[in-house]
Amino acid sequence: MSGKVYLLGAGPGSVDYLTVRGQQVLHQADSLVYDALVDVRLLSQLPPTCETLHVGKRGGQASTPQREINQLLVERCQRGNQVVRLKSGDPFIFGRAAGEIQALKAANCDFEVIPGVSSALAAPLLSAIPLTDPALSHGFGVFTAHNLPTLDWATLANLETLVLLMGGRHLGEICYQLQSHGCHGDTPVAVIQWASQPQQRLWQGTLLTIAQMTKGERLSPCIIVIGEVVRLREFLRFPKAAAGEPLPLADKIILVTRATGQSSAFTTLLVKQGATVVDMPALEIRPPSSWAALDQALGNFQQFDWLVLTSANAVNFFLDRLLAQGYDLRQLAHLKLAVVGKKTAKVLAERGLNADFIPNNYVADALVESFPVPLMGLRLLFPRVETGGRDVLVKEFSLQGATITEVAAYESGCPGAIAAGALAVLQQGQVDAITFASSKTVRHFKQLMAAQFGDKWMAMIEGVAIASIGPQTTQTCHEALGRVDIEATTYTLDGLTDALMRWATP
Repeated sequence: MSGKVYLLGAGPGSVDYLTVRGQQVLHQADSLVYDALVDVRLLSQLPPTCETLHVGKRGGQASTPQREINQLLVERCQRGNQVVRLKSGDPFIFGRAAGEIQALKAANCDFEVIPGVSSALAAPLLSAIPLTDPALSHGFGVFTAHNLPTLDWATLANLETLVLLMGGRHLGEICYQLQSHGCHGDTPVAVIQWASQPQQRLWQGTLLTIAQMTKGERLSPCIIVIGEVVRLREFLRFPKAAAGEPLPLADKIILVTRATGQSSAFTTLLVKQGATVVDMPALEIRPPSSWAALDQALGNFQQFDWLVLTSANAVNFFLDRLLAQGYDLRQLAHLKLAVVGKKTAKVLAERGLNADFIPNNYVADALVESFPVPLMGLRLLFPRVETGGRDVLVKEFSLQGATITEVAAYESGCPGAIAAGALAVLQQGQVDAITFASSKTVRHFKQLMAAQFGDKWMAMIEGVAIASIGPQTTQTCHEALGRVDIEATTYTLDGLTDALMRWATP
């Protein structure tokens, strides 16, 4: 395949505003060259093998020279890569897409430009500020405040609605210049920070008051809207927006190590509290090396009294194999069903079966301690992970006089590499917390980090909070990572979310 460069606008910030075409090219990317201010969740759209190159420019900080960016694009394209040049907002609005295109054309590189929603349009809209109004504003102007002396202040002062990008550090000077060129001091002003993101903030004042209202605040990145249309916000915004209460995890980037396809429920919980979630799957769930033991058990159901299921994976793989072998749920009619955890019980119910016993404490040990009938003489079938599971359950049931038959229902292994999105945020030191919902994810995380970063991998997570779902996982964290900073008091994903919220709001 010949190489091609896609100059893609990421939108105002949140991954929610990425276009469908943008998502398509991210899914097929071999190399990603991306700017600052893009939602790190966008990186989760990448293939696992995608190369990520951060070249973002931030005011007052060291940044990659534009000529080097141009060279990167040309080199990767000439290798035959599908290259995505990911830019915040729209590629052509105060960006350097034109220069990059010139470099690509000079090197005879194929390219495509994919529009993005500019923050100049999205930020006011998401703040309930219309840029035009039949009575108050018949048009608007969009300018960059990057170089104030070049602006025609007399012209700007005559605009009904003015939108300024990159003006946070110069807000006082902007207000002064506009008043000096004829704008009334009571002219409304809105400063919108982190538009579309969970941590979005807004200050509303006038040319006379807004600088004082925002004194001491780090405003970048922000959009400044000036004009009478700002007053309409009071009438157009939703009541929910008026509360202005920041979500507890609004400024946190949280790495989730659950298996691919199993992180969505946890991600939903975290996102509802404002977190930016990046997936770093530390488990791959797959069939066992052999179905022989499980198939034999399926053919001898009548010899068992109870079916013990300790995870959603056990439920799904067991029942899938049951159906694949030509049986149906009626085969289980004589069995009692014991499960660990409400989530496992919920998955079981979704498959048409109700649990007969769920211990109050959501750990496997509690299953034995509070079993509802005497265990002596009971025959138990225990479909479980093929390798790496804890043996305490089998030992305790056996000590109580039960006969427990273990069969491999699924296997959980370590992925081959760190997911591209997770690797990028780790390298940039952007991660605030890493969550672990099992001991295996801890061990695999250590394995992946050591393979990627060598002996210095521990330095990559210095200052990053380690969050554990419960005691067994906590013990493994201490053994493999040396510490635990957050532990759930209720050993569920809801409990882990609550623990993270308490940590974030001391």
